[in-house]
Amino acid sequence: MTRWFDVFETPEGWAGYVVTGRGVRSGTLPQPSPEACILELGNELDGAVRSPRKLASLRDKVLRFLQGEPVDFSRVRLDIADAGPFHQAAWNATRTIPRGETRSYLWLAEQAGRPRAPRAAGQAMARNRVPIIVPCHRVIASDGSLGGYGGGPAGIALKRRLLIMEGAL
Repeated sequence: MTRWFDVFETPEGWAGYVVTGRGVRSGTLPQPSPEACILELGNELDGAVRSPRKLASLRDKVLRFLQGEPVDFSRVRLDIADAGPFHQAAWNATRTIPRGETRSYLWLAEQAGRPRAPRAAGQAMARNRVPIIVPCHRVIASDGSLGGYGGGPAGIALKRRLLIMEGAL
């Protein structure tokens, strides 16, 4: 199946996404450079063709979102059929969390069908390959702490900024 990608600058850094005819296959959180996006997308770029035109609508939504506009990603199709059933369920449940609200990893585990597996829900968020579209920044620990996000302190700072921007913090 043909894959297309684009890497573009956002108010938070550079973002990259890969799409197929089925939907968005993978993406990055904002990175410090286009090269960092390419590195993060890794094997997803194998055989992919750069097509800013093909990703124009997605790019527009991501840019508007990162500029603070309320953007509805619920109709953006995903190509995640190759992910495990729990990850798919967790990612789809995350997409139901309204802007300006948060849910816990425990809630997410329950929604994904494994109520005793909040750590597994956390791992599903850590492996979220379509960030922003699957708003894993809206999933926090039961005690209200932010948990992890995008690897390290810079990721947590971004999670905090996104939640503040949405009015959740």
